[in-house]
Amino acid sequence: MDKITRMLRTLNQEAVDYPPVGFWFHFNEEEGMGQACVDAHLNYYRETDIDFIKIMCDGYFQFPLAVEIKEAADWRKIKPLSADHPYITEQVERARLITEGVNGECCTFYSLFAPFSCIRFATSDELVMKHLKEDPEAVLYALTVIAEDQAALAERLIAEAGCTGIYYCLQGGEMDRFSEGEYRNLIMPSDRYVLDRANGFSPNNLLHMCGWAGVRNRLDNWREYPAKAVNWAIYVEGLGIREGREYLGDHAVLGGFDNTKSGVLHSGTRSEVEQFAKQLVAEAGTQGLIVGADCSLSHDIDRERIKWVVETIRSA
Repeated sequence: MDKITRMLRTLNQEAVDYPPVGFWFHFNEEEGMGQACVDAHLNYYRETDIDFIKIMCDGYFQFPLAVEIKEAADWRKIKPLSADHPYITEQVERARLITEGVNGECCTFYSLFAPFSCIRFATSDELVMKHLKEDPEAVLYALTVIAEDQAALAERLIAEAGCTGIYYCLQGGEMDRFSEGEYRNLIMPSDRYVLDRANGFSPNNLLHMCGWAGVRNRLDNWREYPAKAVNWAIYVEGLGIREGREYLGDHAVLGGFDNTKSGVLHSGTRSEVEQFAKQLVAEAGTQGLIVGADCSLSHDIDRERIKWVVETIRSA
């Protein structure tokens, strides 16, 4: 079974020879932009022989607002990006070059952040939360505009660059940030706008329920979002693969390994890593399982450790 067939069958929860494996990390500054970034992705893929590539959006975390945000009313000055804005065209080009570089061997998914993350990266978390209290309608306007830009980017990543889909990163669902009602009213509309548009161009999108802050999320906010596979922070949420599959509904699942340096993938012996991989598949089964981690690994991980997992899963 080739890598694309294996991945697509897994996303559709159909039988496969073994689960696909994929891990990722943020590249260092020298490999974060331009052709060096393309080469870094392709070299990593070839070195580890993972089953798919999650293309990182390194260098494009800070959304280009083009206006200075000081007061809450300033969010109303935000305008849509032009179709030829470098934020869009450069990311599409990165995705195209990487997708073409694997020459049809595997699926590629591009990392795309939801609008709420975009406005926080562009300013600060504190400022956004302050303005949401002062003038929520102004911030909602900005989220709507940025959702249109992110949706347009998702469309072009799939339709022009040839990505299989997007890896859609959701943040801001921490228990102590919003009530369920606040999240549904303030954040969910822009979340869903981008995801729904992406689903219109590819049925094979991945949903990442990010636990970067180490604080449990209100997963109820996201459990109804339509995507082929879901990835959540098992070790933050305290929700294992089997339990999460039941709780989050009819999706393939991506994960299993702790992404932190204290986890077995970073710090365990080869025997411990291999045993963990075998036990993960034994417990979760091969159908609808994509072996990966809670989130991005540390960039300095020994890539040989990733090969241990790939080889173990394939020989199990």
